[in-house]
Formats: sequence, C-alpha cells, structure tokens
Amino acid sequence: MKLLFEQRLFSWLDSFEITDESGRVVFTAKAELSLIPRINIYDASGCLLGSIRKRVLSFLSRFELYFSEEYAGCITKEFTFLKPRYTVEYNGWAIEGDVFGWDYSILDSSSRTIAVISRQLAFTDTYSIDISAPADALPAVMVMLAIDYDMSKRD
Repeated sequence: MKLLFEQRLFSWLDSFEITDESGRVVFTAKAELSLIPRINIYDASGCLLGSIRKRVLSFLSRFELYFSEEYAGCITKEFTFLKPRYTVEYNGWAIEGDVFGWDYSILDSSSRTIAVISRQLAFTDTYSIDISAPADALPAVMVMLAIDYDMSKRD
C-alpha cells in the first residue's frame, strides 16, 4: 500500500489529505490548537480514527498516539547533537535511516519493515509512505506526521 503526503508549511491550524497513488483520499488530518495541540486523523468518510497529541511540558518533543480516545503509544525525540533520532513506543516499532533527509523505515521488533518513508522531489515535496500491511497504515501515518511536525518546527 502506497500513500502520498504533500508537504506544506506546517501549522497547528492546518488541514491536509493523505492520498493513495490514484489521488483517492485515504486519511484527512486536521490540526487543532488547544491546551493540548493535536492532529485528528479521519477516514475518507469523516469518521475520527485517532489523534496525535503533543506533550507540552516535556524537555524533548513527545507525541502521544491515540486510537479513538484510547492511548496507544508515543514518539519521543532523543537527545542528539547532529542528526535527529526518535524512539517509538508502539508495538515494538523502531525507526531506522535518515530522518533528517526524509528517507527512513519503520521496523517492528523482529526487523520486519512496517513502512518506508521517502521524499519524492517534484514541483512540491511529496512524501511517499510504502506500507507493508494495510492494518499498519494509520499508526505509520501517525508516526510520519509527528516526525514531520517536529522536523518542520526546526526550520
């Protein structure tokens, strides 16, 4: 399963779509600014699937993942000097590769590839998310969106 996300200047008041290769909307992400900044993820029919919530009072960036309203895990930025690194606390997942260059993979605890995220240079930057199993699409997209937000706020 291949999904596409067109990069724009990120804002916590943004709304954007994640499509398949044919341009069909698979997910819609709507950011909202409140006491706890969050991005809500909806399916194509507008049903809420989950949310990414930024932990406000933490030293390093931390994003909590919720499916519906149930906590599922988190993504935390590690303390490093050169290249950013992230720890994923969800189903034993790990991130490997060059997050800064937008070419990385999400792996499970047995090193099976869950998703490969890469930048496609074109008129606008489009990120390709190749997902091995459709059941992993939502959490993989949530990990990618959290990292995208964290990387874009550094610019």
